Amino acid sequence: MSSYQQFIETKRSTLPPNGFSVGRDSLNDTLFAYQRDIVRWALRRGRAAIFAMTGLGKSRMQIEWAANVHRLTGGDVLLLAPLAVAPQTVREGAALGYEINLCRTQEDVKTGLNITNYDMLHAFEPILFSGVVLDESSILKSFTGKVRTALIESFAYTPYRLACTATPAPNDFMEIGNHAEFLGVMSRTEMLSMYFVHDGGDTSKWRLKGHAEDAFWRWVASWGVVLEKPSDLGYEDGDHELPPLTVTDVVVEVEGEPAKTLSERQKVRRSTIDQRVDALRGLILG
Repeated sequence: MSSYQQFIETKRSTLPPNGFSVGRDSLNDTLFAYQRDIVRWALRRGRAAIFAMTGLGKSRMQIEWAANVHRLTGGDVLLLAPLAVAPQTVREGAALGYEINLCRTQEDVKTGLNITNYDMLHAFEPILFSGVVLDESSILKSFTGKVRTALIESFAYTPYRLACTATPAPNDFMEIGNHAEFLGVMSRTEMLSMYFVHDGGDTSKWRLKGHAEDAFWRWVASWGVVLEKPSDLGYEDGDHELPPLTVTDVVVEVEGEPAKTLSERQKVRRSTIDQRVDALRGLILG
């Protein structure tokens, strides 16, 4: 290895694992193989992100992770989710054999797993929890938002943290940086200075340095797992393999002159709702 390569290696920043080593067979046997392996990895990391496409079971993985953090530490775990998602997570937990307590304030917290919505964060004492899970953690996307700042500051001393959301856009580096900051890997500012260059001028955009691209994604892979389908990680896709998308155009004939202006098009859309719904129903029912 050249001296320059050695120098580059010293600049690599990774978060050492601070979690637990658990056996694959000790995890819930209703999880798919790839889900169990991801949960094992996230538990070993202690602080990790799961960027998984819709339908791959993020809820099941985060519940299993939280249940094991509680089991191994004896401490309580707080799951934060959007308002409409919290009751659904409670039901998903029950299907896995875990009781998740839906609560609104710290006084409602019970021993074990607790869930609330992001809007109620101010009513809790984050320091009292051993672990935290952010469901739909893309809420961290806004790097100037109050919620983002509150989440990062509130859980800065929480030992075990998990962030779960769908795969971020490949060029949405701010979202990746905010996740790294929440997990305590590296601040967004440090990430930008290490791997990016500012274009300046009228665009004022951050651009990934050409020579740092490989190092950057290796760094992301040290604390986050990204997958769109199980085969991305070497597993069989099985039932996750979706059938080809079939697009069928249905033309609804209406009376009158063709709409030209925006207001005319909006008027036609409103006036033809029933006809279009009937056409769609006929297509579905054959």
